[in-house]
Formats: sequence, C-alpha cells, structure tokens
Amino acid sequence: MQLSTTAAIVTGGASGLGEATARHFAANGAQVTIFDRDAERGTKVAEEIGGHFAQTDVTDEASVGAAIAHAVQKMGKITVAVNCAGIGTVGKTLGKEGPLPLKTFQTTIDVNLVGSFNVARLAAVEMARNEPDADGERGVIINTASIAAFDGQKGQVSYASSKGGIVGMTLPMARDLARDNIRVMAIAPGIFLTPMLMGLPQEAQDQLAADVTCPARLGRPEEFGQLAGFIVQMGYLNGEVIRLDGALRMR
Repeated sequence: MQLSTTAAIVTGGASGLGEATARHFAANGAQVTIFDRDAERGTKVAEEIGGHFAQTDVTDEASVGAAIAHAVQKMGKITVAVNCAGIGTVGKTLGKEGPLPLKTFQTTIDVNLVGSFNVARLAAVEMARNEPDADGERGVIINTASIAAFDGQKGQVSYASSKGGIVGMTLPMARDLARDNIRVMAIAPGIFLTPMLMGLPQEAQDQLAADVTCPARLGRPEEFGQLAGFIVQMGYLNGEVIRLDGALRMR
C-alpha cells in the first residue's frame, strides 16, 4: 500500500503525534480525515493539510460511527486508521491522600484502550469492503502504545495499564482481521516532544533527553509520523509492536 493512494483517519490528529502523522501522510499524497475532540484546532490542521475533520469522542460508539461515515463520504473509503488519541494520568495505587480514585483508572482505560478498540473495530468494517490491492491488502490499523507498557514508572499505573492493553491486543486483533486482509500494528513511543513536554522548563527537557541511550534527545513527533507511514507501505509488517525510543529503558 502506498501513501499516495491511502485514505486515512487519524485520531488525536489535532496535536502531538496525531497531528504529525496527519501532516506526514498528507504531504505524501494521502487523503486524511482528522478525528479529535478539539474542533477549533482540528479544523485548522485539516484546512492546512487539505484534509477533513470530524469532531469525535473515541469512547462513544455513536460519535465514532458518525465520524467514520463522514470520512467515507469525504474520502470514498478508509484504508488506514492511526489511533493517537489518548490521555496521560498520574497517580499511585496508594498515595498520601488514599487509594487512586477508581474513576481515574477507568477513564484512562476508556480513552486509551477502549477508545482505540472502538475506532479500530468500526474502521475495520469499512476496510473489509475495500477491493484488495495487488498484494491482497484491504487496510492497516496502527495503534499507539508506549514504553510505559513495559517500563511503567511510579504513578503510571493507569496509563501503563492502558498501554499494556494496546500491546496485548495487537496480535489477536491481527489474527482476527487476517481473513479480511487487514494488518494491525502498534507503535510504542518513548519520550517525545509533544505539547505537554514542550511546556516543561528547558532544564527538565534536557534531563529527560539525557536518559535516552542514542540519540540523546527527545523524540520528534514527525519521526512517529514517518514510522506510521513506513508501516503502511511495508506490507509484511503485521501483529507487532515497534518501540520508537532511542533504546531508552526507564529505570
């Protein structure tokens, strides 16, 4: 599958890794529809890249269904889904103020894991309708995990659990969708220079970068987008999680 013939939906496409992915795909000829809760920013990015936008709550079945229908109407089909929508929460299982609120854990799982599955399953319906390409392929789903799935830190129990779920569903989802010739991959990024990290003082950014093995810097969002594009084009990649972290292993 080539990016120039791709019709992609990108969740969380209004900022961070999702925006970088949407921009990379569009710059290489792909049709792109951005799914995001931020209508103002999402519309702006979509206009800049010549794409489309659908305000979407990934945890809501009706919202995602409507967004999928909108994307098909605008692009004619969906061949790629990249799930970048997510939230980061902090809190220990048992902190100074008591146990972690169950709502915090549930919300993190709902957005990061259930939301990704919700989009993937509904996008797969449309992909299965596509005419297979020369390699027999009908679609590609790329979910976003994290190195926290493997090296979760103190206070990351909710986040690491949600990303561990992404890792765990990659292979079985690939096996589920093999009959329809839809590939499933996941990317586990390390510490990336997203808007959240850009708000930290430069000293804090430098300290985080120093822990990265090589190159000793924070990841650039465009590198995530480039890897997502490579996965789309490399048809033999399936059912795997790729760490994108400069060999960082968190202490």
